[in-house]
Amino acid sequence: MSGLTLAPFRAENLPALADLWIEAWAPVLPQIDFAARRPWFEEHVAALQNNGAKVICAFDASGLIGFVTIDADQHYIDQIALAPRAQGSGAARRLLEAARALSPHLLLLDVNVDNPRALRFYVREGFYQIGEGISTRSGLKTVKLEWRS
Repeated sequence: MSGLTLAPFRAENLPALADLWIEAWAPVLPQIDFAARRPWFEEHVAALQNNGAKVICAFDASGLIGFVTIDADQHYIDQIALAPRAQGSGAARRLLEAARALSPHLLLLDVNVDNPRALRFYVREGFYQIGEGISTRSGLKTVKLEWRS
């Protein structure tokens, strides 16, 4: 994607990051009020960073269009979100490449079963299922995915 830049998260990005998180998730799981979960998300981002996770943001000419959170020590992607207008643009792949640069041999993540677009993306990117689970926050089914170099 031309015009895309990646940059580390900065505190002033938090309102836009939370807006994007809500915008990305609301159409995927409309039964959940993501706007009501905004305070949790903002605290969650702070907790991730306090525990050593990195947040990498993707920007285009219009502003923030995506982000990924990666705990390289645990090889875990906690969040990856993309603005609906940026889907299919290659931005998600670039964010995943940034996560792979921080954890080049192994990545782990959980995906909601009710998010088939994300599941297809991760499979195309070489991830495979290693288990199943339940989201502690929503109670929805998830699959555990792994990628190895």
